[in-house]
Amino acid sequence: MGAIALALGALATPVVGQEREGGYPSRPLPPENAPNVMVILTDDVGFAAGTSFGGAVPTPVLDALAEQGVRYNNYNNTAMCSPTRAALLTGRNSHSVGFGVISEEASPNPGYTSVIPESAATFAQVLSAAGYDTAMLGKHHNAPLWEDTPVGPFDHWPNALGFDYFYGFMGGATNQFAPALYENRNAVEIPQDRPDYILDTDLADHAIEWINMQRAIHADAPFLMYYAPGSAHSPHQAPPEWIAKFKGQFDGGWDELREQSFARQKELGVIPADAELTPRPAEIPAWSSLSADEKLVAARMMEVFAAQLAYSDNQIGRIFDQLKANGQFDNTLIIYIQGDNGGSLEGSPLGTIDEVARGKNAMPDNLQDQLDHLEDFGTRYSWNNYPAGWAWATNTPFQWGKAIASHLGGVRNGMVVSWPGRLAEQGGVRQQFAHVTDIAPTIFEAAGVTAPATFRGVEQMPIAGTSLVYTFEDPQAAERHESQYFELRDNRAFYEDGWLASTTPRVLPWDKESPPPTGTPLNWELYNLREDYSQSHDIAASNPEKLAELQAAYEVAAGLYNVGLPDDAATGERPFLNKDQTRFVFRNSDRRYSRYSFPSVMNRAWTLEATIEVIDGDSDGAIVAQGSRLCGWGLLIENGIPVFRYNASIEDRDRTVIAGPQALSPGEHKITVHFDYDEGAGRGAGADVRLEVDGREVASGRIARTPGYLFVSEGGASIGRDYGTTLSDSYESPFIYPGTIESVVLDFAR
Repeated sequence: MGAIALALGALATPVVGQEREGGYPSRPLPPENAPNVMVILTDDVGFAAGTSFGGAVPTPVLDALAEQGVRYNNYNNTAMCSPTRAALLTGRNSHSVGFGVISEEASPNPGYTSVIPESAATFAQVLSAAGYDTAMLGKHHNAPLWEDTPVGPFDHWPNALGFDYFYGFMGGATNQFAPALYENRNAVEIPQDRPDYILDTDLADHAIEWINMQRAIHADAPFLMYYAPGSAHSPHQAPPEWIAKFKGQFDGGWDELREQSFARQKELGVIPADAELTPRPAEIPAWSSLSADEKLVAARMMEVFAAQLAYSDNQIGRIFDQLKANGQFDNTLIIYIQGDNGGSLEGSPLGTIDEVARGKNAMPDNLQDQLDHLEDFGTRYSWNNYPAGWAWATNTPFQWGKAIASHLGGVRNGMVVSWPGRLAEQGGVRQQFAHVTDIAPTIFEAAGVTAPATFRGVEQMPIAGTSLVYTFEDPQAAERHESQYFELRDNRAFYEDGWLASTTPRVLPWDKESPPPTGTPLNWELYNLREDYSQSHDIAASNPEKLAELQAAYEVAAGLYNVGLPDDAATGERPFLNKDQTRFVFRNSDRRYSRYSFPSVMNRAWTLEATIEVIDGDSDGAIVAQGSRLCGWGLLIENGIPVFRYNASIEDRDRTVIAGPQALSPGEHKITVHFDYDEGAGRGAGADVRLEVDGREVASGRIARTPGYLFVSEGGASIGRDYGTTLSDSYESPFIYPGTIESVVLDFAR
């Protein structure tokens, strides 16, 4: 048979599943009258931070939304970023979808892998399949660390989780002035010539642009937007003119702020009239006990936080304005959740200018450091987090805060729902118990979509939450989410029909890397929230039977949802793409490497060899750079001289500069850095460094200590340039090397 006959025969034989009739595949049609849906989730904002729930920070956009919508004063999260976001997206309990902890703390144990299974389709996947256009902007903290690479796998990036469009950052936090951004799967760099750039504005700009584009191209379809700004997670940063607005407003301290917020809450009616104000924990100092310098630093840190939250609210208002200009606001269900957990206690009782150094790398700053950096607070040159007292005050009237899943200060957040024409009244308050797992089923019911039993051929686990649509038209309806477990870092609680059993915190958030002291008992408390809204009276001693009942219910839930790590919890190396690789060859590129795609240079010896060509004239630029001025390292050409810089922290005492004696001549050169780590000394030890040019040692030096756990994410790692907040103020970003870089080789073979 000839070739033509073979081809005709092939054409005449349909493949399995091939459509014989003409026509194109059709898009799914959304349900009739399906609304747009906008879910907003801010970051590390306590229940009483903003004015909408009695706080001192003005949030007029959320205030206005609440006045024409309804407030929820009994809405609860999981106490931390990744778990809350996983439960929000899927409608399942966080442990059920692998997020018992944040992604950085994942382990190969059921409930803690940081891998959302295919059996838990997100609300974006479900709505996309129902004909919605979908977009996500902001923070994505639900991808395993090993997926954060420019070559994938992309299985849990936003696009793979149902969002047609993504613009934002991966991980827990980023620098507002120098963020590590992605558009869909591609790293993008911020404009280097805009000194006024800030992420909150950029996110709002892209949200508005996408909304307008969707209206222009596909006006007949509803949209879903998930908007998750990094504010007000540390680093606390805001435009200087916004910080200036709050000067002096917090000089009275956190004890006074908490009293004032409590009074405003009662005046607003967002807490019951008989609610009590819980006392300050002994671990948080009284404001009156602080020195004048400590008060100066602490007040400034709160001013910066307030500016960041207020500015973020302002930028969200621009998005609402565009919805109104497009005639879409009244047809949009808006669920605005003010915080993914309570205010962050992680800054320690006295706060920090460099939370990464203090919280991860065991390099705490002191008061003098903070005074020296006072003018840096809120700028690109800080990673500050305020003292725990401010977090406690913004969690009024509850105990504790972020990461304490056993107490309401960690899990209770304010929520506002707006859906013009679909709510019983404007400006009301809903008091039914609600949980983050309720958001997905609420969206499904409002959109007229049924959660699928199977999705893309995979049987789906049951939705854990309960739709809140029943509360929209009946403010007094009996609550339907009747029971809920809570667990994070072994802080436990169980809620049922108004009762809450809670364990006493054994590890404080600013000591999160430490286990409980040996022999510390697991103590349970008991509260009747129907009569004690703020969880202020422990009645365990007088109600042992009820406590035992809730403890038993917690154990049942723990078994059902993979909650809790056993004493013999599994450990193992995470499946990073490069985990077995010891030699890495990089080429010059304008593409940034993410923190987890670049090989780790921490706690080990290594050799760097760069083969470059030096040009006549100005030959300055970065050969390789990772991290930033706050924490990072790099090999650079400065004034023609090869320079190795290493910043273990933001402090001058942790900065090392090793430079050659003279400028390089034009032509090809091989520059080598030998980083001889103090083997056997554990994490964060020192190192001896030798710098060679063309095989000859030209300089050497000693690095006293190194970051043992984490380089900051901003800037990632780059070949041939230094993006973001540069390693040094002796040059400006992007500091592109003008000559040829043949290769940069990192070798860990030793």
